[in-house]
Amino acid sequence: MPAVEFRAARDFLLAHRDDYATAYEKFRWPVLTGFNWALDWFDKIAESNDSPALWIVEGDDGTEAKYSFSQLSRRSNQVANLLRRSGVRRGDRIILMLGNQVELWETVLAAMKLGAVLIPCTPLLGTADLQDRVVRGKARHVVVGSKDTAKFDGVRGDFTKIAVGDPVDGWVRYNDAYEEAESFTPYGLTMSRDTLLLYFTSGTTAKPKLVEHTHASYPAGHLSTMYWIGLRPGDVHLNISSPGWAKHAWSNIFAPWDAEACVFVFNYTRFDADRLLDTLERCGVTSFCAPPTVWRMLIQSDLGRLTNPPREVVAAGEPLNPEVIERVKVAWGRTIRDGFGQTETSVQIANTPGQTVKPGSMGRPAPGYRVALIDPVTGRPGDEGEICLDLEDRPLGLMTGYHGDDKRTEEAMADGYYHTGDIGSRDEDGYITYVGRADDVFKASDYKISPFELESVLIEHEAVAEAAVVPSPDPVRAAVPKAYVTLTAGWEPNADTAKAIFEHSRAQLSPFKRVRRLEFGELPKTISGKIRRVELRDGERVKHPGADDRPEGEFREDELR
Repeated sequence: MPAVEFRAARDFLLAHRDDYATAYEKFRWPVLTGFNWALDWFDKIAESNDSPALWIVEGDDGTEAKYSFSQLSRRSNQVANLLRRSGVRRGDRIILMLGNQVELWETVLAAMKLGAVLIPCTPLLGTADLQDRVVRGKARHVVVGSKDTAKFDGVRGDFTKIAVGDPVDGWVRYNDAYEEAESFTPYGLTMSRDTLLLYFTSGTTAKPKLVEHTHASYPAGHLSTMYWIGLRPGDVHLNISSPGWAKHAWSNIFAPWDAEACVFVFNYTRFDADRLLDTLERCGVTSFCAPPTVWRMLIQSDLGRLTNPPREVVAAGEPLNPEVIERVKVAWGRTIRDGFGQTETSVQIANTPGQTVKPGSMGRPAPGYRVALIDPVTGRPGDEGEICLDLEDRPLGLMTGYHGDDKRTEEAMADGYYHTGDIGSRDEDGYITYVGRADDVFKASDYKISPFELESVLIEHEAVAEAAVVPSPDPVRAAVPKAYVTLTAGWEPNADTAKAIFEHSRAQLSPFKRVRRLEFGELPKTISGKIRRVELRDGERVKHPGADDRPEGEFREDELR
């Protein structure tokens, strides 16, 4: 039975939680043919299980709600019955655009039970983005919060409209689901290879790609994510992530429920570090995952006010700067453990529980992943190159491909490897350090520059909240490193501040790596919060059309010594 195979693989990782060598060498992905995670796993662990599966605390007023495994099993059955009555059939695509509310989790489970395909979307999307998702995703149904239904007024297409919240004319009322039967009969057997998710990437360098995942690749593939986080049955796990993005599915659905842990949600409209810390303490959160942006804001607060910090603290999304890791270690006695993955995969590389964490390193390949670093010129594996996955031992957590784009899929899967587009280096102990996106790494005076390395140094300065380094055209060196900096509170964007940051750069970096130019301001980001260095790079070419051209507000190191 598929659930038996799945549980055996899950239990193996739990048993070797602190024994990376055994976990990596002996773990094998479960062999799944017919598999529906919602029916075969979630509903089984939910039988007569009144333990909390979902705990939502509202950050603005402190109100909260808890839902047990058994409750969510029954409620998702009711929603599945409503969706079926509204015309949802196996294989139909559903745009799901909800905030962190119980209806989101109910709908995910319900769609899985029906064999429908989910297209998660952030509520931040506008009409134009939604039109693109309806067309390219071939959506036949949408489940949307009532306050966002007006965004679909200008979206062309023939799709069923289901509104969560107050009644909306012309929309099916989601709350009618709670009048449906609490039992559910599926259409039939779900195959593990059937499509479950279509994710639009965040588009840091190009038009968003449409990533296709199956009933196996995310639900079971995230066993590697569960292992990285260090989740155990009964844990209370908080992941700071917005719905609509892959990381939300990683750590707010599959990894914690694979472990039979409780998904904890701190649902805020405006980030408040003190309120978050108070909530971690009051609710006994045992594991905490946050993107680097949140960690950078947290270290500006009084971390010491938390007397019982989470047992596990991790970060993902972009590599975390060593300075942040050290500040948290001093305050909490915990080491933040980086993990590396993509929308296209579950966690590939990570600092796993119980292992030595090397400053700046992402760790070692996760159980189930065989990682090669491929030289982009020679195509041969080595100790530095593009992070690639060996397809001869294809990991279960890898996507099927880019939906509707055979050319891009072939490029990503070329020469027997899945190509991540990220550059890394590996040391003698097998630890991999992130160098940067292949598109972000550049040369200055014929030296290769890793933006992340320079950014990690810059953020150690107390004035720097965030930084992004890109090449700036130079008539002598071809390019020089330029930093765009967002300042912490209390610092002014003036020459004195620029001089202090340049001095810090000179003290910490080799001459060929030093930041030579600097501008202050907010960094451009994708809707999911990732820095758009491509926008800054393109802007530099516009700002410096000639050898003597320089933009207003640009500071230069050689003028501020």
